Amino acid sequence: MKKIGIKEIALHAEVSTATVSYVLNGTRNVSFKTKERVLKVIEELNYMPNDIAKSLKSNKTNTIGVIAEDLTVFNAPEIIDGINEYAEKNDLQILLTNLRLQKRVGYDYANTEAYQKRAQEAVSSLLSKQVEGIIYVGVHARDITGLINTYEKPIVYTYCYAEGESSIQYNDEQAAYDAMAYLVGKGHTRIGIISGLMDSIPSRLRFNGYYKAMTEFQLPFDPQFIRIGNWSSESGYRLTGELMQLTNRPTALLIMNDLMAVGALKAAAEQGVCVPSDLSLIGFDNREFSAYLSPGITTMDVPLHEIGILAMKTLRSKIDGQPVPEEEAPLCTLIERESVAQIEPEKL
Repeated sequence: MKKIGIKEIALHAEVSTATVSYVLNGTRNVSFKTKERVLKVIEELNYMPNDIAKSLKSNKTNTIGVIAEDLTVFNAPEIIDGINEYAEKNDLQILLTNLRLQKRVGYDYANTEAYQKRAQEAVSSLLSKQVEGIIYVGVHARDITGLINTYEKPIVYTYCYAEGESSIQYNDEQAAYDAMAYLVGKGHTRIGIISGLMDSIPSRLRFNGYYKAMTEFQLPFDPQFIRIGNWSSESGYRLTGELMQLTNRPTALLIMNDLMAVGALKAAAEQGVCVPSDLSLIGFDNREFSAYLSPGITTMDVPLHEIGILAMKTLRSKIDGQPVPEEEAPLCTLIERESVAQIEPEKL
C-alpha cells in the first residue's frame, strides 16, 4: 500500500503542501471551504500524521522513558501504574526498560560495577528514541549517585536517590512513628525493633521514628530490644528467636519489612509463643502474602501509586522548565489485621 503524505493530500485537494500543513497544525488561518476540502481528502485517503516527524520539528515527543531496576520486585508495578495513570491523563507516552537486577545481582545492589554498563545502555537507548525525560525506579532506597549519565536530560529518581537530582520518596520516619503509636495505643510499652541494614536510609529513618516514639511516649529504652536484620525472612526468624530468649522479652515487635515478619512468625511458633496474644507484630510494605498468613500481618502500606504520580508531575515540571513543586513526602497507611493484640495488664 502506497504511503500517503502531505504531497498526495495537496494534489487531491488542489492546494499547496503549505496549506495542508496549516490545516493539520492550525498554524495559520485557512478559508472555511479550503479547510473543509483538505479535511475531506484527509478522511478519504485515511491519512495518519507522522508523529515522529512532527515531534522532530517541534522538538517535543511527549514520550517519557522509565527504567525499572526490576519489574518483579514488589514496589515496581504500583509505581509504574502511577506513572502510567499520569501519562494517560496528560497525553504522554511511556517507554519502559527492565534491568532485571534481582535476577542478575540478587541483593548485591552495592556492587554497581555489576550493572552500571547495562543501566547506562538503557539510558542511551531511551535517549536515542527522543524521550523528553527519564524516571528511574529503584529496587531499594539507596544512593546511586554516578550510576548513570543522562547528558542533561531531565531525570527523577524514585525508591532510590542521586546527589543533586530530584527524588520522590515516602515518609519512612512518620510511618515508623505511626506504627509505634498504634502499639502504644494497644497498651504495649516493651516494644522491640528488627531493623533492615543500617546503611539504608529507610532503615535509619524508620529507626528515627521508633526512637522518637520511645521518647515522646516515655517508654523504657532497652538496647537488647534492638536487632539489625538484612531484610530477609531468615534474619527475621533468627533475631526473633534471640529476642524470645530474653528474660524480660518484648511484648511487641516493629519489623521493618514483611519478609522479616514472616520469619518472626515462624520463630515465635517454634518457641511456643502465640501471635498475637503473647507477642504482637507489625510489618512494613503490605506485601500481598501478608494478608494470607495466619495470623494476617498488621503492616504499613507504602503509597507506591502516589509516588509514581508525583514522579511524573516532578519530571513534567523539569521538562517544561518550571520550578519543581515542593510537596510533602506521601504518608504510609496502617493496615490492621490480626497480628497485634490489646495487651493484658499483667503483661505490662
